[in-house]
Amino acid sequence: MRNQIEFELTGTYALFTDPLTKIGGEKFSYHVPTYQALKGITESVYWKPTLIWYIDEVRIMNPIQTESKGMRPIDYGGGNTLAYYTYLKDVRYQVRAHFEFNPHREELAHDRNEHKHHNIAKRAVIAGGRRDIFLGARECQGYVEFCEFGSGQGYYDDMPELDFGVMVHGISYPDETGREELETRLWRAKMQRGIIHFKRPEECTLTRQTGRGSIKPFGPGNMEPADKLYEEWFAEGGS
Repeated sequence: MRNQIEFELTGTYALFTDPLTKIGGEKFSYHVPTYQALKGITESVYWKPTLIWYIDEVRIMNPIQTESKGMRPIDYGGGNTLAYYTYLKDVRYQVRAHFEFNPHREELAHDRNEHKHHNIAKRAVIAGGRRDIFLGARECQGYVEFCEFGSGQGYYDDMPELDFGVMVHGISYPDETGREELETRLWRAKMQRGIIHFKRPEECTLTRQTGRGSIKPFGPGNMEPADKLYEEWFAEGGS
């Protein structure tokens, strides 16, 4: 697919927080990354308001392990308090994602150059991303490198199916829906032979309205077009 990228994501720790465990200040990670977490990581690799990243699938390469740590987060009443965070340990994922142009950004129609955006995104994957990569929390540094999705041996390749129950899929923002509501999407995640095939956001039927928002304006003053960035990155040609 011309607008698709594939990359491997690794880290010593990850915290894809289950919101149900945040009550009381304790945090417990989902066993697998959410669609929204992977979307945010992909946006750290490369993003423009012209496009929307869709996560197609993730392959879990390492065995799922957890480790709990005592933390001292800042208390709202002043000082510090004690809480236990449960992280995923030694994570390794293969991710496949593709982009589509945002239909609600007609003002950026001039920036819809699929060839240039795709080449810039592939170059950004090889460079390890354009921004720092965090695996669900700022204290969990992540690393991105190019890979061929499906290559190598994964720990769960021979496991027919593993059901993770209902979990957060992601958040629908006004910039991508054209509506002024914030919505949280839920879905039932299943892993089949190590791979989770994600639903598209509009296919999720379990949604909850969680607030309101507005579309952030973008234009020449706060956005670099793909044409300019392409000329900088590919000054000597190539792909």
